[in-house]
Amino acid sequence: MANAGPTWYHSNRYVAQSACVHCQGVIRHQPWCIEVNAAVRYAYEILLNPHKMTFGDALILHSLGVVWSNELCEGACKQGEVSY
Repeated sequence: MANAGPTWYHSNRYVAQSACVHCQGVIRHQPWCIEVNAAVRYAYEILLNPHKMTFGDALILHSLGVVWSNELCEGACKQGEVSY
């Protein structure tokens, strides 16, 4: 029998509990996962801690009207009128 190339075997030894908490990947991460994509990791980190943002990014966001504050929301969501 001729060998046509590498053979990939499938195994059911992976379980949902071993999935990545960010992308739910079991065997490999998604391209947008913070574990493999540095740009996505940076965006995730500045959401958790805005002080890690670069000056250039802060300037761009400020010029677009973004305001960082301790308020979680303003307007209708404060009164519970907005459903998610």
